[in-house]
Amino acid sequence: MLDFLLYPFAVLYDGVTSIRNWMYDCSILQSYTFDIPTICIGNLAVGGTGKTPHTEYLIRLFQAKGMHVAVLSRGYKRKTKGFVLADDSSTVADIGDEPYQMFHKFQGLTVAVDADRCEGIQRLQDLDKRPDVILLDDAFQHRRVQPTVSILLTDRHRLYSTDWLMPMGRLRESRKGHRRADIVIVTKCTETAVNEFQKGKLHTNLKLEPQQQLYFSRIKYGKLSNGISLDQLKDYSVLLITGIANPRPLEEELGKYTDFNSMRFGDHHNFTQADITGIRQAYEALEGSQRLIVTTEKDYTRLAPLLHTESLCSLPIEVEIMNGEQAEFEDRIISSITKEVKSEK
Repeated sequence: MLDFLLYPFAVLYDGVTSIRNWMYDCSILQSYTFDIPTICIGNLAVGGTGKTPHTEYLIRLFQAKGMHVAVLSRGYKRKTKGFVLADDSSTVADIGDEPYQMFHKFQGLTVAVDADRCEGIQRLQDLDKRPDVILLDDAFQHRRVQPTVSILLTDRHRLYSTDWLMPMGRLRESRKGHRRADIVIVTKCTETAVNEFQKGKLHTNLKLEPQQQLYFSRIKYGKLSNGISLDQLKDYSVLLITGIANPRPLEEELGKYTDFNSMRFGDHHNFTQADITGIRQAYEALEGSQRLIVTTEKDYTRLAPLLHTESLCSLPIEVEIMNGEQAEFEDRIISSITKEVKSEK
């Protein structure tokens, strides 16, 4: 019954977004290219596909090649406007939690936020220390920029091919939008490799074009920020705090090592004093002398200034390209950037 009521709004939303995309496809609205290689990492759905860890994957890749990397984000839920270049005095309120996380995680990384990606790229081009490559975080729907490489992520738990447009589902635009991607990555897969039959079936289900490349990634969890390994959690009473779109994979992973209490909040949640009081009460109610509050790296940026406790720690994650295709994936990305640089010379 609810789907029936929401269907007309989904149709209206589809009409608006489809007209906008058609206008870009027909060059009625203009897309711009830049003389710095740009890589867009995005999705068709709202939240929860793993954009930040995949962006961090590319940061590591390019920095290992000696390249100067910049990340440009809109800075979701920040309190500032316009272009802001991150520095050591920047706060989460200035640039948003994910840009803040990346700026403090990677030495030598340039991080900027601007809702207008064209303006942001132009400002980054004018820096004294000009980036060699710009990663556009969550910019798949920002059609004014024509990126060098466009990477589309889709969660294995909810592929865009089986999802619906908002408000019936989580899609920001029609499934046909996937055609703009050069690379599609199915994220949050299990540790089991995807065989050729499964890969071919998914290629068909996702309705990929022949030139589009399909890869699979899985999440790898490291040690907690306080140095404790996941294997050691069996000796602790744990309170898990999440403010992310889909906490289920994290909860499943943590459940392999220990029983835990969980408090879920909305994605990018701004923690209030009432929230902090509730978290402290839940922590004090944990049994045993060894107690921990575990959260994501993103949530840690907002919780740490409020909780002021050494018991709070974050669980870092990385992504891994599966099926032995990591080298192929990286070579494809690097060669695309190299071709772009050569063509500009």
